[in-house]
Amino acid sequence: MGKKKPELQLYNSMAREKQVFKPIVEGKVSMYVCGVTSYDFSHIGHARAYVAFDVLYRYLRYLDYEVVYVRNFTDVDDKIIRRANEVGEDPRALSGRFCQEYLNDMADLQCLIPTHQPRVTDHVDQIKDMIAKIISNGCAYAVDGDVFFSVDNFPNYGKLSGRKLEDNRAGERVAVDTRKRNPFDFALWKSAKPGEPQWDSPWGPGRPGWHIECSAMSAQYLTHKFDIHGGGEDLIFPHHENEIAQSCAACPESNVNYWIHNGFINANGEKMSKSLGNYYTIREVTELYHPLALRHFLLGTHYRSPVNFSIPQTEISSEAVFYIYQTLQDCVDALSALRGESETNSKPARYISGGQECITKLHGDFETRLADDLHTPVILNAALPEAFRFINVTLNMLKKKQQKQQQLSIAKTLIDLEKEIKQVLDVIGLLSNLTYAEVLQQLKDKALRRAGVTEDDVLRSIEERVLARKNKEFSKGDQIRSDLAAKGIALMDVGKETIWRPCVPVQQEKPNVPAQQEKQEKPNVPARQEKPVIPIEKENPSPTPAEDQSSDK
Repeated sequence: MGKKKPELQLYNSMAREKQVFKPIVEGKVSMYVCGVTSYDFSHIGHARAYVAFDVLYRYLRYLDYEVVYVRNFTDVDDKIIRRANEVGEDPRALSGRFCQEYLNDMADLQCLIPTHQPRVTDHVDQIKDMIAKIISNGCAYAVDGDVFFSVDNFPNYGKLSGRKLEDNRAGERVAVDTRKRNPFDFALWKSAKPGEPQWDSPWGPGRPGWHIECSAMSAQYLTHKFDIHGGGEDLIFPHHENEIAQSCAACPESNVNYWIHNGFINANGEKMSKSLGNYYTIREVTELYHPLALRHFLLGTHYRSPVNFSIPQTEISSEAVFYIYQTLQDCVDALSALRGESETNSKPARYISGGQECITKLHGDFETRLADDLHTPVILNAALPEAFRFINVTLNMLKKKQQKQQQLSIAKTLIDLEKEIKQVLDVIGLLSNLTYAEVLQQLKDKALRRAGVTEDDVLRSIEERVLARKNKEFSKGDQIRSDLAAKGIALMDVGKETIWRPCVPVQQEKPNVPAQQEKQEKPNVPARQEKPVIPIEKENPSPTPAEDQSSDK
């Protein structure tokens, strides 16, 4: 397009306002995002966090920045050890297995692979070195093989969250360790317990505390000063607050310029809790819905806003993705005969009326909205639908008899508009590496699975409907169509042919029957149970650092 790209603005949690993004080194960006604790399948709260930062990663690259993106694995932790003991598996083997499952989920969601994906167990030496520096600088102390950070010796503790130590109630959820000089001191090193993974250290055998790992690994790969640190908003306190304290205690020059946090996924206004059973794993959702549908759903709400996950909303996103790929496929089909001629025609074709404006507007909306703190909902709900409506109107023009030059103008317009749409979809991560037809087939396969039918079943129903209509049994034909629509299968009459496509399940109206009869005839079918939702990054409910290192990032 040749125009200067708009300045990127990001909401900085430290400054509590949107700020123009200016990297430390011109043309280069360093970014660290807290990863998962690998003891189970990742849930859709994790999906929201990593899809959000994947969009940021993609957009920074689109802006021609050279990005070093680090996303870690916590592969030694209380929860990992506890789960391993429950199932009788080696903690490292269990953690390694779920690291791979997580990577599979991220690939399904089309999250690009970060530059580095360090694991705690590979960086214990760096962690021990940082702890030693913190002790040397008078901000930590060893007790009986444990090492605690001394919050009293770090005056700026609380500057990210805005929380003051006196505002918190120590020991509200757990007993305070009486060895601590201050109830809010948190573990940097945990002494070894029988049967747990352990490493030798100057303070005795043990393993790292939770918070210290990110300080050490971010410094290892990005130095003590870098551009962006991200994660779910539940990490602001205590995890990110503790990170700042540790990093600055080890190296006073430590600094992160932009702290970025994504919002929660809720269930009916409540944060997900495993104890309530109101959460979905990514795998549970993608077994029934295309991963692009889940990504579309997540991008449909601004990354900092809370979002309620629901099956109906996922159905809507699934249908939206099908519409996107079907429109693009229709465009390819219609242009198959004209694409070559448009590119080799000696007389340059011009855009049809409104074509240039549509392309320019889509490009402008895309850049402007993403530059405004990654505002993906407007792109999904306004900018792209407008472009697809233009495509469909234009495709209808091709069905009418047109002069050759007009056909070539239509082809040029559609080819360039498709190219612009693909760029937008690529940057927000909704463009698959597969062909349009392959994605459409995957979406149809998922719809059949949700409906509990095969494609042969659908085709037989179509034949039955054709026969019913031929015999003038129109009510029977309508019922066949309605029954399939209730399962999320839409029948469409195209000329003399009937085709099917996925749709949002249509709820059928109940017939008016007397209450007594309804009571007698009510079928004994259990209602479908919909699990509510999931929160974002992890399950640590603690309001204080007293529960240090117990959370699932």
